[in-house]
Amino acid sequence: MQKKDKWPWLSAAILGILVLLPFMLPRFYTYIIALIFVTALLAMSLNLTVGYGGMYQFHHGVFYGVGAYTVALILTKTSWPKWVAFLAGPLAAAVVGFLIGWFCVRLTRLYFGMLQISLGSLVWAIVFRWYSFTGGDDGIHGIPMPSFISSLKSSYYFILAVVTVCIYLLYRIVNSPFGRTLQAIRDNPDRCEAVGVNVRRHQLVAIVIATFFAGVAGVLFVVLEGSVFPDLLFWVLSLEIFIMCLLGGWFTFVGPIIGAAIIVSLRTFVGIYTEYWTLILGVILILLIFFLPEGVMGFVLERFAQGRGELGKRRG
Repeated sequence: MQKKDKWPWLSAAILGILVLLPFMLPRFYTYIIALIFVTALLAMSLNLTVGYGGMYQFHHGVFYGVGAYTVALILTKTSWPKWVAFLAGPLAAAVVGFLIGWFCVRLTRLYFGMLQISLGSLVWAIVFRWYSFTGGDDGIHGIPMPSFISSLKSSYYFILAVVTVCIYLLYRIVNSPFGRTLQAIRDNPDRCEAVGVNVRRHQLVAIVIATFFAGVAGVLFVVLEGSVFPDLLFWVLSLEIFIMCLLGGWFTFVGPIIGAAIIVSLRTFVGIYTEYWTLILGVILILLIFFLPEGVMGFVLERFAQGRGELGKRRG
């Protein structure tokens, strides 16, 4: 069996284990794993623009919040079918991503990121201050869910199914001609422009795709929590997502999943013993910068490549 043929079997085995986990774990751990799924999808959506596109997407959390608030408002303030709300969340996030991205792609690198922070903070301020519509800093609670995802176990499987499909779609996008072009733009945008590639258009399309999947993650957060609050759109969460990509390895596909699992676990289990878990995270990041600049997954892949190289020399 060839090496590449092992990956589908490995993925199927991991998926099988994840399917069985709710039968073996307490409710609390089932909830934490479901939260990791949601956060991992959010981090992977950011990595499409940051890791593969080379864009300074500093306020990605705002699109997560837009998706969450859209589905929450539709479910609590209208009598529309619930499937409409679930579709409207990602679409609303993509529309906001297009509007913000349309301005940001005209700038480069740090200026791109600073403008996105400014525009994203404006969206957060609207949600935070509009008490009569969004609930302000109180958020929205008690959001009704369809009966088939009303329990923790059913919502876990719903989230697992949606995240699995989204990861597969992101994988196909990254490995498509569009994804290869996006990586080329990341490495040398001037050369891509010189050979006829419309750099701004590719960047804008990548932002819309990434924000759509961030909106999907926002919808799944509502499914899991049954509530939303303005912190979902705040820049601190965006920084946390960025750290997930950096920690796991933002030039790898699986890296953001690893980063999300580490951050969510730290926030949950270390936070039980101390409220200063961010101090521990800061120490980890300092060590990461010095010893693992490519992230956890980048280090693993580098070691794996070195091991295969040494094995090839011995056989030769």
